[in-house]
Amino acid sequence: MVPAYPALIRDYDAGFRVDEEYRSALPDLQNGPASLIVGARAPIQHVGISNFRLPIRYQTRAGGEVALETSVTGTVSLDADRKGINMSRIMRSFYGHSDHLFSLSVLEAALDDYKADLDAFDARIQMRFSYPVRVDSLRSGLSGWQYYDIAQEVIERQGQRLRIMHFDYVYSSTCPCSLELSEHARESRSRLATPHSQRSIARISLVMGGPEKIWFEDMVELCRRAVPTETQVMVKREDEQAFAELNASNPIFVEDAVRAFAKELQGDPRIGDFRVVASHKESLHSHDAVSLLVDGPTFAQSSLDPMTFESLRA
Repeated sequence: MVPAYPALIRDYDAGFRVDEEYRSALPDLQNGPASLIVGARAPIQHVGISNFRLPIRYQTRAGGEVALETSVTGTVSLDADRKGINMSRIMRSFYGHSDHLFSLSVLEAALDDYKADLDAFDARIQMRFSYPVRVDSLRSGLSGWQYYDIAQEVIERQGQRLRIMHFDYVYSSTCPCSLELSEHARESRSRLATPHSQRSIARISLVMGGPEKIWFEDMVELCRRAVPTETQVMVKREDEQAFAELNASNPIFVEDAVRAFAKELQGDPRIGDFRVVASHKESLHSHDAVSLLVDGPTFAQSSLDPMTFESLRA
């Protein structure tokens, strides 16, 4: 015989209030016993939440502030004998610090909080955002906003803590070989020819370990010194001509690009280990040209990951 259940009330009870006795009686499967573990009883390196968004205030090098929508990923490790974690605690821990003006020390404080709340041995927080910088045109006197994709993260692994910045820089790359072949066609056969160039992107990942701060604007200037052919925002005819001249003055293979960035990074005492990944989105070929350069042991293990190139979007 099928047991008779009382009819369930379908109306939402907007006036219901939860007291401590009711809250303590709520089931909690994530923090349940090890007997509830599904699958292999193995430790998990990362479990948490990704892409929860909120506005964060950042300080500019000039002393002002800018509020930017920020995507946060927070993860912790999980012992083999634990069922799961309370993921909302990661958000609550982060929100407890979100009203502060951003700094890496604030990010570390949030990491400490949710690492303690969740009783984890390793933890990681990453914040992604697009940082605006006003950029002047080359010749016309116009200006516009250039946006730089940046990620800041704090990683604690086996008792060691790292502060890392990932900085994306988009530029134009004119092929040196194509430039010479085009000039040869002009000189030897009076044939008009144009060298091929393409939108390209470099992702610079660096360890920040020194006492002096690296501003986002510092990274912009560092990249421009290495590869000056940054893509433009506001362009009139004279700017387009100037950009063509600038590209012709700075032809560059993808191998040249990573070495140019590395030279600037090695010359900055605020920067420790680093990795430079570059991808030139070929206009001649149906494939991309890619290169990766690693300096120091921090990024050595990930230096051969092919997905490193796939994540670059110019």
